[in-house]
Amino acid sequence: MFKIKNLIKEAKAKQKTIVFPEVSFSDRTLEAVKILQKKKICKVLLVGDASALILRDKSLEKFEILSPVTFPDRSKLVKTLYEKRKEKGLTMEQAEELEKDPYYFATLLVECGYADGMVAGAEASTATTVKPALQIIKGKNKKPVSSCFLVYGDNKFLDGKALILSDCGVIEKPDADTLCAIAEASLKSASQFKIGTPKVAFLSYSSKGSAKSEDVTKVQEAFEKFHKKEKDVIADGELQFDAAMVPRVAEHKAPKSPLKGDANVLIFPDINAGNICYKVMQYIGGLNAIGPILQNLKKPVNDLSRGCNVNDIVVLSAITALQCEDKESKKGDK
Repeated sequence: MFKIKNLIKEAKAKQKTIVFPEVSFSDRTLEAVKILQKKKICKVLLVGDASALILRDKSLEKFEILSPVTFPDRSKLVKTLYEKRKEKGLTMEQAEELEKDPYYFATLLVECGYADGMVAGAEASTATTVKPALQIIKGKNKKPVSSCFLVYGDNKFLDGKALILSDCGVIEKPDADTLCAIAEASLKSASQFKIGTPKVAFLSYSSKGSAKSEDVTKVQEAFEKFHKKEKDVIADGELQFDAAMVPRVAEHKAPKSPLKGDANVLIFPDINAGNICYKVMQYIGGLNAIGPILQNLKKPVNDLSRGCNVNDIVVLSAITALQCEDKESKKGDK
């Protein structure tokens, strides 16, 4: 059975530094960082003008607050941004100005090692949070950066388990190779978030050839590619949602499926399907949907839905800490 408190406990043990660029203009983020600091879930780093923030809330005297304008190593951040983007036409003067943006500043703090990860998005679109990460931190091994949602909660249908939903926030129209890469990244997320043995379903409006189209063929090909790479993983596709998630339906629509209607990692054919599904689960199903959690970045930067609550920010911060690699594992990856 999935328990969010287990993730919190593991995050506490890692004690990673997470930076929050929105605390100056987000009441929800302000309340969340107080909880994170009080419960020692992670080390908290705030972006903003210290005097203004402390005047707004005296308890912030206990927090480390950094300003893009007065940061002692500002020149290093500006130079890093320039080097990352000069081939795209960014000038040093433009880098100087862009570094003042709280989202770019926080992302640069992560890239340059002043923070281990970043959480934002309560007050801005996914593009605002993700764009600096894609430009500065970038993905691993030339594979695409995708996203997932962690879905959990008290629900008879879930019966104590958690789900990974991918991709619901970044890649609009993945081809078969990209769908396969999204599924591979989601396997790692499933392991990091302790949801149990991964059971991967490639979703479609068709189950086992019940319909024929380019969209169905794409999902079939993605599953085949994934299955060749991850032969030991329980997986199947193409499947409709009910054939992947409901045992009695699976018996009729996909009787030979190894999932047996018990999938917990759902790979959607495109962002339309994924984004709509997670919001239905959240607002009609009454489940917690945490994300978008970015996958395959070199360092963790994570987004929030603008409909998030304080608890969502706390949980995503713990998840971000879990994604942070320890120095030992980084050495081993080289």
